[in-house]
This record gives sequence, structure tokens and C-alpha cells, in this order.
Amino acid sequence: MKLAEYLAGKEYPGRGIVVGKTATDIVMAYFIMGRSVNSQNRIFEETEDGIRTKAFDESKMVDPSLIIYHPVRKVGDVTVVTNGDQTDTIRDFMVKGDSFENALRTREFEPDGPNWTPRISAAVNADGSFKMSILKSDKGNEAQCLRYFYEYAAPIEGEARIIHTYNDNGNPIPSFEGEPKTVVGIEGDIDTVTDMIWNSLNEGNKVSLFVRFVNRTTGETSTRIVNKNV
Repeated sequence: MKLAEYLAGKEYPGRGIVVGKTATDIVMAYFIMGRSVNSQNRIFEETEDGIRTKAFDESKMVDPSLIIYHPVRKVGDVTVVTNGDQTDTIRDFMVKGDSFENALRTREFEPDGPNWTPRISAAVNADGSFKMSILKSDKGNEAQCLRYFYEYAAPIEGEARIIHTYNDNGNPIPSFEGEPKTVVGIEGDIDTVTDMIWNSLNEGNKVSLFVRFVNRTTGETSTRIVNKNV
């Protein structure tokens, strides 16, 4: 299935990570969605080594604990992308020479029952190979954290893997199930891919999108950020 069709078929996939490859570039994307005023009151802002989330209107911020964090940070030649403050945990472990997996073994799903939102993470190497992970409750049991890890060679040209927090909308919201999904339709330049992803997300729930291209020959990096709140 094409990525555009996959996303268009999901009213509320929550937060999502995409890693793929075009004819010329390694592709990384991270999007956030929100149903509450607090969740929708966010923007992405570029930092020295990645991006951070930030309140669009500080006066409307209620609880920043699970919505303000660094989704993307660079650690040497590795780009870390996550949906929470585990980005910093992974970075700290990697700086010490420890692993992506060991970092996430110290973390679990978010403490936001009854949803128990999964923590999703990825680490993308310069050659396009990458790892993904999801930490989730065992069918809503807050006493059991299931930790899944996936390791991939560089994607096939035109393909990507996507993982997101929720299977779709609901109350409580059902967690993502299975391994990261394979999608196609990763084509064109960074603006084409950015527009494709942004336009495919549910209009009422989408909040922000980050897309990064890394040229497979030169290593040159290009970044796009789209914020619904401008």
C-alpha cells in the first residue's frame, strides 16, 4: 500500500515515524497529531542537533510532561527519532557507547492510562540501515510492559517502514499492533514527500510534521518542518 493511502485511512494514528529511501536519499519523517487542546497546542522548532516540540500558545499549556520533548537528535552519524523524552535516554546511552536497546530497556509506555500510549523510537544510520522499537502495555495491563525491537538493512528504493502509536481512533485509544508496516510511494524530492505526508494526515487531528532527507552519495542533509499552528 502507498504511504499516502495508508495514512489517509487512519483517522488518528497518533504520533508516527517513517524511515524510507528514494532514488537519491534516505528519508526520515516524524508526525504528531492531537485530539485535546493541550495536544494540538504545539509546534516543531529546529534545534542544533534536531528538533523539539514547543507550546504554540504558552497561556494554553496545561501539562507539558508528555508533550514537550526532543523528537529528533543527532548522535554522531546516527539520527534518533522518538515520540517522547526517551530520545534523550537513547542519546545519553549512545554517547557512552551503549546501545539503543539497552536505553529502551530502562523505559516503558507513557503513564497516561487508560491509553498507556506506546513509546516508539528509531535510530537511523548514515548508510540507511536502521532500528525501530515500540514499548507498549500488554493489552492495556499497566503492570506489563512489552518491548519490541526491529532491525533493518537500508530500505528498498521507493519503500519505507512506518510505526505509530495508535492503531486508530477510539476510547481508550487502541495501541499499534504488529511489526512496523511496509509502505511504498516514497518518491520525488523532499518537498514532494513532505506535501504527500502532510496532505494525507487527518485534517482535524494533525499538528506538526518533520521530514529529513540525507543524500546517499554526498551526505548532504535537507530538513522541512510543517506546523498547523503558524
